[in-house]
Amino acid sequence: QAQLVESGGDLVQPGGSLTLSCAASGNILSIYTMAWFRQAPGKQRELVATITRGGNTNYANSVKGRFTISRENAKNTVSLQMSSLKPEDTAVYYCNADIRTITSATANYWGQGTQVTVSS
Repeated sequence: QAQLVESGGDLVQPGGSLTLSCAASGNILSIYTMAWFRQAPGKQRELVATITRGGNTNYANSVKGRFTISRENAKNTVSLQMSSLKPEDTAVYYCNADIRTITSATANYWGQGTQVTVSS
């Protein structure tokens, strides 16, 4: 089994910046694609950004040019740097990853979420 734990959520003013982090732990053999999702109140969870093990990235149109996803394979971590934040970025942000462990085949894991609120 593996676990994902996010951190870094906070209250930030419009136009501000924030960095989210996610650390994977457990009997990990390999982590493949990692991603950030978000869910605003009353809305469906949506994909924000993905990054492959090799570093290829993709972003939702709504965050392109403002958000940057990165990972450190040696540390089993993924980060999301967010800038020029808007009130519509307010949501619970979830870390997601495809992980193979010593005791199980590759499976998809979710973190518990971290709240980001953009408000003046």
